[in-house]
Amino acid sequence: MTEQEKMNCGEWYDANFDANLIELRRKAEILCHDFNNDIPGSNRQQAKLAAILGGKIPAGLTILAPVYFDYGANTIFGAGTFVNHGCYFMDGAKITVGDNVFIGPFCGFYTATHPLKFAERNKGLEKALPITIGDNCWFGANVSVMPGVTIGAGCVIAAGSVVTSDLPDNSLAAGVPATVKKTIEQ
Repeated sequence: MTEQEKMNCGEWYDANFDANLIELRRKAEILCHDFNNDIPGSNRQQAKLAAILGGKIPAGLTILAPVYFDYGANTIFGAGTFVNHGCYFMDGAKITVGDNVFIGPFCGFYTATHPLKFAERNKGLEKALPITIGDNCWFGANVSVMPGVTIGAGCVIAAGSVVTSDLPDNSLAAGVPATVKKTIEQ
């Protein structure tokens, strides 16, 4: 099994020294650089975004520069989603973002986790766990979402929160780690 196949299966894989994964991340970094340095909203910039995301651009998706992806094609956005400046998608595993999601500036979505023992970390091992975000969510500025988290539809995540565990639909969550403060009545 290749390191990329291990990554896609949620197994421990060599993220730091595997030539194929290094090349895929390098290509994504170049595509992000090109997108981030183009004329905002231009057709050229949108074509570059399509290249980053593997051609998958849903209706009404808006992503403001700068934005960063480790791979790009592992992140799937829903229609009408808005991503503000300075966001980072560490997409070793799938990051699935629902429809009409508002993501504030400087949010990070981190699928990678590393071994606790330094000898294993030093070998370049990591595991990538998917992140899933339901429709109609709102993320305040500087929210961090950790590996393996599922956020239900209609959630609001307060600025500066760190989401370390799943959140049910229609939750207002805040804090480090984020906890449900109340249910939002729809």
